[in-house]
Amino acid sequence: MPTHPHHKNAPNRAPPVEIREKPTRLGHMSVRRVMGTETEYGISVPGQPGANAMVTSSQVVNAYLAASAARARKARWDFEEENPLRDARGFDLAREVADPTQLTDEDLGLANVILTNGARLYVDHAHPEYSTPEVTNPLDLVLWDKAGERVMADAAKRAALVPGTHPIQLYKNNTDNKGASYGCHENYLMKRETPFSDIVRHLTPFFVTRQVFCGAGRVGIGVDGRGDGFQISQRADFFEVEVGLETTLKRPIINTRDEPHADPEKYRRLHVIIGDANMSEISTYLKAGTTALVLAMIEDGFLTADRGIESPVASLRAISHDPSCKHLITLKDGRKMTAIQLQMEYLEQARKYVEDKYGTDTDEMTVDILTRWESVLTRLGDDPMQLSRELDWVAKLELLEGYRSRDGLDWGHSRLELVDLQYSDIRPDRGLYNKLVALGRIDRLLTEDDVTRAIEAPPEDTRAYFRGRCLAQYADNVAAASWDSVIFDVPGRESLQRVPTLEPLRGTKTHVGALLDRCRTAADLLAVLAGQG
Repeated sequence: MPTHPHHKNAPNRAPPVEIREKPTRLGHMSVRRVMGTETEYGISVPGQPGANAMVTSSQVVNAYLAASAARARKARWDFEEENPLRDARGFDLAREVADPTQLTDEDLGLANVILTNGARLYVDHAHPEYSTPEVTNPLDLVLWDKAGERVMADAAKRAALVPGTHPIQLYKNNTDNKGASYGCHENYLMKRETPFSDIVRHLTPFFVTRQVFCGAGRVGIGVDGRGDGFQISQRADFFEVEVGLETTLKRPIINTRDEPHADPEKYRRLHVIIGDANMSEISTYLKAGTTALVLAMIEDGFLTADRGIESPVASLRAISHDPSCKHLITLKDGRKMTAIQLQMEYLEQARKYVEDKYGTDTDEMTVDILTRWESVLTRLGDDPMQLSRELDWVAKLELLEGYRSRDGLDWGHSRLELVDLQYSDIRPDRGLYNKLVALGRIDRLLTEDDVTRAIEAPPEDTRAYFRGRCLAQYADNVAAASWDSVIFDVPGRESLQRVPTLEPLRGTKTHVGALLDRCRTAADLLAVLAGQG
C-alpha cells in the first residue's frame, strides 16, 4: 500500500495502513449497538479548599500513568479527526463564538492516558475523566464503566503517595451543590440516514422521564442546592433548553454534536449528556438498555405516535423534584400522566417492536431488559422504596431517611448533604454505596473478578480490542491513538504509520487476535497490514 513519508514529529499526518476485514454485524439483538460512557469525576482535596482542580486532576491521571511500565511510551491522544463544533442540524459552530469548554479537539497538554483496556483516562478541564472503550451491549457497558471506578480509585490512591501531595478524594457524582455540574455522557452509534428530527421528537419525552429509574438522587433543590428537599436526579436542575450543541452552558436535553468517531457517511454518534453518573449497576444497565431499544425503534421508523411533552425542561425538573413519582406532566395532545405511565408507553411499544421483529428469536439480554424495565416501573408506581436494592436514588433516599428518623434531621441539615456525597465516594472501604454492596444490601450484575479483569483487558468484539492489545503489546512503538486510529512510530521508517479504525466492529479478537498473537513487533504487524508479510 503506497504511503507518503512525513517527519516523525508530525504524527497527525501519518499515512494509513488498513485493517482489511469485513465489519461484523451486530446481529439479532435489539439492545445491541456500539455504545460507551464518559464520566467526569468530582474531585476534592480535604483541608485544601484552594487546591487547583486542574492541577489536582492531572496529578491523579499522571499517577496512574506512572504506575505501569506498559504505559511507559506515554502514547498521546490523536486529536486530528475530532470536530466538536459540527452540529447535527447541518452547520458548524464558528470557533470564535464557541465556549472554550466546547473545544475538546485542542491539545492543552493536560494529562491523557490510553489504557490497555481500550479506555481513555484524561483531564477534562477541572475533572479527571474516564471514557469506557466501545462496547456492544448494556451489560458490557456496566462492566467497563465499573472498571473505570476501580481505575479512578487506584489513581487517586497512587497520587496521594507522591511526596508533597495531599490525599485526593474522587466522587462519581454530578454536582458540587454550589452551582457547578459535571457530566456522565452516554454515546450510542446510530445509522446516519436516521432523520435527526425523528431522534429529537421521540427521545425528548423518553429522556425527560427515564430519570425515574436511572437518577442518582440528590439532597437539595436548584442548581446551588439551597432549596430543602430530596430529588431523583443530580442533573435535572442544570438543563435549560430542549436542543443544542453546548454541554456546559445552556445544557440541552438533546445534544446536537455531530462527531461520529467512525465513518461519517455511515454513522452518527448520539452524544447524550442528560444522564446521571450511576453507582448502581442495575441503573446503568437499564439506562443503556432501554435507550438502545428506543433508538432501534426510531431507526426502524416503528414509533409513530407523538408523545411530545409541553414544557419539557420544566417537566424534567418537576419530575426530579417529586420522589413519590406522582407528578403529572402534560403532553402536547392534552393528556396528563406520570413519568412512569409515559415510560410504560415506551415499554409497551418496545415489547411490540421486539415481538414483531424477532419473535421467538429474541436474545436473552433484550428479554432481560424488557423484563426488568417492566418490573421496575411497576414497583415504582406502587411504592418506590421497594427499589432500594436496585436503583441509586432509592437506595440513597432510604439511607437518608434512616438518618433523618434516627436523629430528627430536616432536609436542610448539612449532615445529609455529606451522606449524599459519601454515597458516591469511589473508595471501596469508604464509599457508602460500596459499603451497602459489601453488606449485601445492593444487587449486582457483575462479579468483582470480572471487573478486575476489565481494568486491563479490552472488550473483544469492537475495535477497542485492537487499540488495547496494541497498547499492551507494542507500548514503545505506539506514538498516539484515538477512537478511530492507532499511530505507530517504528524504527527504520521515516514517517509515522497511521492505522485507521473507522469501523467500530473491525479490529475485534475474532478478526485480529491471531494476527496480534503472531506479530512479535509493531514492525511485523505493520508489514502484514500493508500486505508485505
